[in-house]
Amino acid sequence: MSEAAQIRALVRSRARTHRTWSDRYITLLGLGLLVVVAFPMIGRAVAAVPSAADPARAGAGLALIALLLAAALTLARVVGPVGVSAADAAWLVLSPLPRRTVLAPTLLILAAVCAVVGAILGLALLGALGATDALALRLLASLALGVSWTLGGTAATVLAQASQPWGDRLFAVLVALVVAAVAVAAMSTGPGQGALAGIASAPAAVWTAAASVSATAAAALAWRAWAVLASIPARAVLRASTRMGVASGALLGMDPGSLTLIAEDAHWRSRVLRSRAWPPRLRGAVAVAWLDWRALARRPGLLALVAAATVLPVLAARAGGGTPGALVVLAAGALAVAATGTAGARRDAGDAALARLLGTGPRALLTARAVLPALLGGSWLALALAWLDLAGPGGASWPLGLLCAPALAAGALRLARRHPVEHAMPVMDTPLGPVPLGPLVWALTGADIAVLGCLPALLALTTGTTGPLLAAQAVWGTAVLAAYCAAPGRA
Repeated sequence: MSEAAQIRALVRSRARTHRTWSDRYITLLGLGLLVVVAFPMIGRAVAAVPSAADPARAGAGLALIALLLAAALTLARVVGPVGVSAADAAWLVLSPLPRRTVLAPTLLILAAVCAVVGAILGLALLGALGATDALALRLLASLALGVSWTLGGTAATVLAQASQPWGDRLFAVLVALVVAAVAVAAMSTGPGQGALAGIASAPAAVWTAAASVSATAAAALAWRAWAVLASIPARAVLRASTRMGVASGALLGMDPGSLTLIAEDAHWRSRVLRSRAWPPRLRGAVAVAWLDWRALARRPGLLALVAAATVLPVLAARAGGGTPGALVVLAAGALAVAATGTAGARRDAGDAALARLLGTGPRALLTARAVLPALLGGSWLALALAWLDLAGPGGASWPLGLLCAPALAAGALRLARRHPVEHAMPVMDTPLGPVPLGPLVWALTGADIAVLGCLPALLALTTGTTGPLLAAQAVWGTAVLAAYCAAPGRA
């Protein structure tokens, strides 16, 4: 028996001895509970499928699905997607074992993730297009389409990890998805509504044919990825394993905030930047905060993505979310965009000694760092509200975005300066079960002060924009930011 065969036999024997009947029972019980929990949710989603085709809803839904698929493929490309545990990366990847055998468990996990995400995309597709007839057949076809899209996309990311030409092709696919999302969103409000109505009301046989073609293409890509897996470079697998290990460690340690610093360091580590002269007129805290502006200016792709995301509230409202869905996307998007300009505040919170060495007062430094997130969050919210004003019959609500800028800056700074999760906090009993307060408080930190500072704007968006509410938002948002900057020692 060869050395490689002995290693394989030893690994298989260890796996058999460590897997007991109780392990199998727990696995089956977990799968049974998952089915019991998931089936009612699926039933409610299918019952909510509209029976009539709506071009506006279909266009918005298709655009959101394309954007979600592009985001999922981008995340998979960043993560790896093929990686192994730290032990396997240290011992098995570089061993004489066949690489396909070592990486096979990862592919099984990826296949399961593709099935779940694809099913969600399929239900979203059915909800966007509706089911005029043959609900069961259209449901099966939409599920097949969603799973085939995610499976084929994941196979493309595996191929991109193995070779650079496939990486270029995957980038072209991502660009095509974004362009298709923009085109479909434009069709939902223009002369293309007839084409969208035709797609939504197409016969069930057309849906079945499209699902068959998509499944065939996805199977071909999956087979190609399985064949390439045997010769995938070890360095690519090791890099992906390192990223996955760091990310899983942060999640298992319940410190998701460290993922932001990890992603930021990974972005700048491989780039060579040109030296620029320090602006001569900048002094003190303003000069220190200018570094945030300069770092953001070096990422034009991120700024373009932020600008394109202003149409998401309109798409969420037209896809069936209505006013509540649009408000949720507005709130989450504005705070997330404002947080993109708080890298310096995040560094100050992580290293207090470095903040003291900058030679500026904490209040002045925090006030100077609030300008960029205020500009980003306020501008994004104003543009998003402007799109909503154009899409709906209501009045002009876009000035609220500019007036919410101070409150968004305060929330983003609090979000960047929050402490790690406090696991010593008690567990609260709720009707849905026990909820640990530590992760809950950590998740709400930052959003609380942003919502508090935007209360007049929320009232105006739900009841109607008036002059007194605009004035109240201007005064109240500024007061919230001033109060937060006056106590820099608190997160």
